[in-house]
Amino acid sequence: MSGLSEFLEPIAAWFRSLGIPEPVVHWGHPAMMGIVVVAMGSAVGITGWRSRLATDFTIADQSRNAHPKIAGWMFLFMALGFTGGVLSLVMQQQPVLESPHFWTGLVVLSLLAFNGVIALAGFGGNKSLRTVHALLGSIALLLMLVHAGLGLKLGLSI
Repeated sequence: MSGLSEFLEPIAAWFRSLGIPEPVVHWGHPAMMGIVVVAMGSAVGITGWRSRLATDFTIADQSRNAHPKIAGWMFLFMALGFTGGVLSLVMQQQPVLESPHFWTGLVVLSLLAFNGVIALAGFGGNKSLRTVHALLGSIALLLMLVHAGLGLKLGLSI
């Protein structure tokens, strides 16, 4: 058992003691995160790109206002979901750090956090930072698809 699993085992044991049905422990994380990635991930991507590409000022402005709000909530839900996914693996007594699904999740969260820092720092008139932000966000969204595939593979193997 890794140090991370050993650290989280008391919490996992407490959750196990609640008698949560095995299908919920096993498939709850992917079901909830699937909703977040599909619903919020698409909304974040669409509003972000629409704010850059829309020729109608009203649509671009609405997207520019909606994008950071949806992105912030998405990041929060994904960070909580990441935590839940790790805990789910520990509850099922599976190795955490050996999982490519864990590592892709960590990379996605890191990209999103870095992208949030870029956005919070403000673009000003810097088109290069806006472009980096758009590309990093798009890469993160694409990596979420890889992450989902690895998660499905993991879920079916347990």
